[in-house]
Amino acid sequence: MTDNLTRARQLLTEHPVVDGHNDLPWALREQVRYDLDQRDISTDQSACLHTDLPRLRAGGVGAQFWSVYVRTDLAGDAAVSACLEQVDIVRQLAARYPDDLELAFTADDMEAVRARGRIASLMGAEGGHSINNSLATLRALHRLGVRYMTLTHNDNVNWADSATDEPRHGGLTRFGEEVVREMNRCGMLVDLSHVAASTMRDALRVTTAPVVFSHSSARAVCDHPRNIPDDVLELLPGNGGVAMATFVPKFILPAAIDWTERADENMRAHGFHPLDTTPAAMKVQRAFADSEPRPRATVATVADHLDHMREAAGVDHIGIGGDYDGTGFLPDGLEGVDGYPRLIAELLDRRWSTADLAKLTWHNAVRVLRDAEAVARADTRPPSNATIDRLDA
Repeated sequence: MTDNLTRARQLLTEHPVVDGHNDLPWALREQVRYDLDQRDISTDQSACLHTDLPRLRAGGVGAQFWSVYVRTDLAGDAAVSACLEQVDIVRQLAARYPDDLELAFTADDMEAVRARGRIASLMGAEGGHSINNSLATLRALHRLGVRYMTLTHNDNVNWADSATDEPRHGGLTRFGEEVVREMNRCGMLVDLSHVAASTMRDALRVTTAPVVFSHSSARAVCDHPRNIPDDVLELLPGNGGVAMATFVPKFILPAAIDWTERADENMRAHGFHPLDTTPAAMKVQRAFADSEPRPRATVATVADHLDHMREAAGVDHIGIGGDYDGTGFLPDGLEGVDGYPRLIAELLDRRWSTADLAKLTWHNAVRVLRDAEAVARADTRPPSNATIDRLDA
């Protein structure tokens, strides 16, 4: 492993990681209300965050999709405003740390920023509630630089079913299909993490551009509804999309599912949202883990998912989306964004080739954005002014 860890670091200098999902913006909102003096990520922030610039550099990260996520208990205009504040903090981070971060809006930008020795910073909106049923709002987010939207988060939206809510629509509604078409027209990637399998299949039926799963793993390896069924993985070669494996223990380790449900109930009993990662909330989480030791995922657990996803979808259709700063716990060896070399070393141990690893870390993610851009350039339709009232009445 030691030799392969050295090889992994060398490989990442040439083919750095494009990570599909990092919740640092929300963590900064929750912990310090965006006061970057209190969370100076140019210094070690491992006491309170999974992410900082030294660890991004040590992890070989060349591009990051920052999640401009808002919780689903924010709705309507409040969700839109919160999403805009998330976009704003990503822009603040790039302005504050120009030697390390640079905004990127296209695949060519990603390549150019990497060539300048900086980390390409892209944005993905997590949850269709952030557009408040408005295609104009969707277009505005695209103009601000948002390059994917996860159709749902943990709860259904008015036009799409979530993986972790009671089915209400049977997948996408007619308006939901129009959302997908408008994303294709704009060049915004359709992100199918968090959505129900019925929504995945509907989106793949409607879309004319490649999709992404920004942070989802294989349901055949861990039977959690947040993961991707094999029949959907097998559709990705025909679509051109990319499934980016996540590191969240309850999505990758079957033994962690029940434990996490109990931990979530404990969080609610103490007045915290289960996804709260503030210091006070994490103190409650750690106390629960001390009383009920949690099942431990490892680097090998993630590699098992990637092995299966490569088999089911093909090596041209997989990537990495760790979900750092969006989860309370992480696999041993992947506790922070400096952990990617250990994952690559594990895959080298499993005899993944350099060419396959280069696709996993960099080339697939860049290609899927470039292909979505090409679809948008060829689309001559005018902007859609469809409304949910008209289509779903």
